[in-house]
Amino acid sequence: MVLELELDTTSDDLSRTVSYADIADEVEAVVTGEPRDLIETVAGEIAERCLAHGTVERAIVTVHKPNAPLSQTFADVSVTISRSRHV
Repeated sequence: MVLELELDTTSDDLSRTVSYADIADEVEAVVTGEPRDLIETVAGEIAERCLAHGTVERAIVTVHKPNAPLSQTFADVSVTISRSRHV
């Protein structure tokens, strides 16, 4: 996951950024919550929760599904989405 923030890097004020622990809690809540059929839905919900944190301007989320129900041989299936506060 990549989060883009407008951040004054000359400051060391924690209140001016986003808590990675809070973001991790949000991701865990989505992943362990209500089952979804589509990994796109999971990625979208994670991105929206990240954007709910005021300092996050853009979230890029990748969700992997290594045991996807495919007949072909593969190592991993994933989807990456990008959501932004600005269109």
